[in-house]
Amino acid sequence: MELKDKVIVVTGGGRGIGRGLCERFAQESPAGIVVADIDEDEARQTADAVSGLPVVCDVRHEESIRKLVAAAENAFGPIDLFCANAGIAFSGGFELPDERWREMMEINFMSHVWSTRAVLPGMLERGQGALLFTASAAGLLMEFSSAPYQVSKHAAVAFAEWLAVKYGRRGIQVNCLCPQGVRTRMIDGDHPMSRHLQETSVSVEHVAEKTVECLRSGEFLILPHPEVRQYMINRAAEHQRWLKGMMKLRERVFEGSPD
Repeated sequence: MELKDKVIVVTGGGRGIGRGLCERFAQESPAGIVVADIDEDEARQTADAVSGLPVVCDVRHEESIRKLVAAAENAFGPIDLFCANAGIAFSGGFELPDERWREMMEINFMSHVWSTRAVLPGMLERGQGALLFTASAAGLLMEFSSAPYQVSKHAAVAFAEWLAVKYGRRGIQVNCLCPQGVRTRMIDGDHPMSRHLQETSVSVEHVAEKTVECLRSGEFLILPHPEVRQYMINRAAEHQRWLKGMMKLRERVFEGSPD
């Protein structure tokens, strides 16, 4: 997909990867960029920077996403590219209460389902459109500190794959962005997992540039860290060995820290 003269919506666009995407997309002369975020000030700041439209949206609620889509269409017309980018992360495993699991699943996974429901029917009628899901390398591999994060991101990747297979021949392009550490607030701090991700982290500008390249080429997996592809091959080829390797890596990452 070429972005010139296209209508683009980005959730979680107020900061981090979302803001980086908006700023890079603006260089392609789109017809309009809609910056959606739960934080009104951050949405407005990004929108001002890219001459876009700020919209407050809480992706935990399907109705909020539908209102976002309506606002975008009222302002610019049919949506050509919807970037379901909003996401959260926190540590924990099976012991986390259902409310916390539900929060992670709603934002990191169900928001993709709800945005697809809102925009895909129109795209199918027009015979063209693109869906970009920001997932994570954790959705292809492993995240040591958060079970709900890993589960939600694997679900997002699986849903994107399903959509690509079902609708690819009907003019719908699906891309799945799967970075490791990106230099945003999400990996700030001194948590062992944050320190681990910081070692190989990349800039949001790098992620955005790679995203535009893959949108243009139609490549499904967007891998700002190219080594992830080899990690996927290793995981598939010798799964048991890969799991043992992950156990050892986890021990090194969390050495001397509370588990």
